Amino acid sequence: MTSTTASSSTTAFYSNERCFWHSGGNYAALVPVGGLVQPLATGGLPENPETKRRLKNLMHVTGLMDELASLTAPPASDDDILRVHDASYIEKFKTLSADDGGELGQRTPFGPGGYDIAALSAGLVKAAVNDVLAGTYKNAYALSRPPGHHCLPDYPMGFCLLANIAIAIEAALAARQVKRIAVVDWDVHHGNGTEAIFLDRADVLTLSLHQDNNYPLASGGRDVRGTGAGEGCNVNIPLPQGGGHDLYLQAMDTIVLPALQHFKPDLIVVACGFDASGVDPLSRMMAHAETFGTMTTQLMSAADDLCAGRLVMTHEGGYSEVHVPFCGHAVMQALSGSAINAPDPLKTRIHSQQPTGDLAAFHRAQVDKLAAYFASA
Repeated sequence: MTSTTASSSTTAFYSNERCFWHSGGNYAALVPVGGLVQPLATGGLPENPETKRRLKNLMHVTGLMDELASLTAPPASDDDILRVHDASYIEKFKTLSADDGGELGQRTPFGPGGYDIAALSAGLVKAAVNDVLAGTYKNAYALSRPPGHHCLPDYPMGFCLLANIAIAIEAALAARQVKRIAVVDWDVHHGNGTEAIFLDRADVLTLSLHQDNNYPLASGGRDVRGTGAGEGCNVNIPLPQGGGHDLYLQAMDTIVLPALQHFKPDLIVVACGFDASGVDPLSRMMAHAETFGTMTTQLMSAADDLCAGRLVMTHEGGYSEVHVPFCGHAVMQALSGSAINAPDPLKTRIHSQQPTGDLAAFHRAQVDKLAAYFASA
């Protein structure tokens, strides 16, 4: 690791300027550019650097960054990456990366040098996991970009080019730093890549809270519980569209936290996406900054009970340039125990749009059904 800010903080924050330079070219996520669709000013990639850069900048402006250990890290090595990804995929990725970039999977464009930046993103997550397991820091946040939770061993998806969390986990397991790890994925899209990589494993518990039937389609059903030795170690929590703050906390209380208590991990890793925000362009959920801060506090308490507070959070999705910074600041305030607050400018609006009456009752009933299903499984 390389320090950029001297700090006695127990919370580390990992980032690197080059991760902001990842480029997807002229690409629209939902409709193709061309014909009667005017090219978009930013190239059209929802996964752009502004959401992440603005989060970091906001923490500088409020002074929260001064309370953290601000660090960077080297890229993940080929050995690290090949524990998870097929050699043929990595070879193709490197070849295109050394040329003009391209696209190898589904919605995963990258520019020149894309492989090097993706390896650096994975390296930030690896360093965060390593330093928390070594006891250097109690908890940590990796501002990783490009994200990773959709990437399969041989096929990139959904802006994800390398499976950042899986790479970090496999490195920790190979080094015998840890025996059991839990991944809590609250990105609004199903963490299909992480699921696929660990589906037959008993040493990694994967939990995904996601909007039902969003992305990938036909993915993330509750009945996918793991295979072989991993039976019961995969928990999918598909949430109904329009669910908000109370729904997420209900799912955490009745499904996620009990699953963690049962599994008893040595480390908790969070795929921390902010695309469940009420103003996110790629979802239809109604979370706000307090939602993410409260879920962070819940997991910190679980980590204190189960694994000496060891908690690592890695940045995944979130595509509102105006809201992600405040959601992320709430997470970092909770994670570090800081008194510095950045009031969510959209909280009043999103709070007023929370489901009520019969719709709220319907949402609660759906989570109750899921909780009952997992309790009896």
